[in-house]
Amino acid sequence: MEITKLTRPARKLLKLKPCGAVIVAAGNASRMGGVDKIMADLGGKPVIRRTAESFQDCDAVKEIVVVTRQDLIIPIGDLLHDLPKLQAVVAGGKTRQESVALGLNALSEKTRLAAIHDGARPLVTWQLIDRVVRAANTYGAAAPAVPVKDTVKVVSGGLVESTPDRAKLRAVQTPQVFDFDLLRGALKQAEGENLTDDCAAVEKLGMKVKIVEGAEENIKITTPMDLKIAAMLLEGTV
Repeated sequence: MEITKLTRPARKLLKLKPCGAVIVAAGNASRMGGVDKIMADLGGKPVIRRTAESFQDCDAVKEIVVVTRQDLIIPIGDLLHDLPKLQAVVAGGKTRQESVALGLNALSEKTRLAAIHDGARPLVTWQLIDRVVRAANTYGAAAPAVPVKDTVKVVSGGLVESTPDRAKLRAVQTPQVFDFDLLRGALKQAEGENLTDDCAAVEKLGMKVKIVEGAEENIKITTPMDLKIAAMLLEGTV
């Protein structure tokens, strides 16, 4: 008697929706001691150039918009003019939410996914970007994160109130990728609120964000020490 082996049908992969990247570089670098972190040299290239090149190299991203300060629009445009995916360099707003919204407005109408990235994270790889875009394509919202190494305390008035379970904590990075209409609606709902990242805006709508594996090297340059660490990571001396 012949036994027919039952097999589970292969799961159909979702077609990857067109993704546009908004690189946010509109801060004033107040903790950099007078150094403009976006234009600072990192291994022979400005930080913003390295950041943009990673998105240029990622096939899952179809276009790039950079949001920056008014005084940097022309310099950054000159730095990135040869990148085929560059759609626009636009001025940012007074808050991060405003800057992201302005960046979204500059993406083309065909965009269905929006990847929001800190311009001061120049060591992001195209592989990490691709991983997050594909997760968002399935779940509608995704972000990279790494486990928290230090014990975190909730403090009030200089006294410890509680100690969260470190096993459940993650340090969230960028790019954070969302369904375009979802993010635009979430930002509109969050107008006037002081949110620390874009995930917080969609979370307030009750949307769950898929967390994918981040990278320790995907650091954000905030201080002069961060710039030195980024240089050592780039050289492979860390």
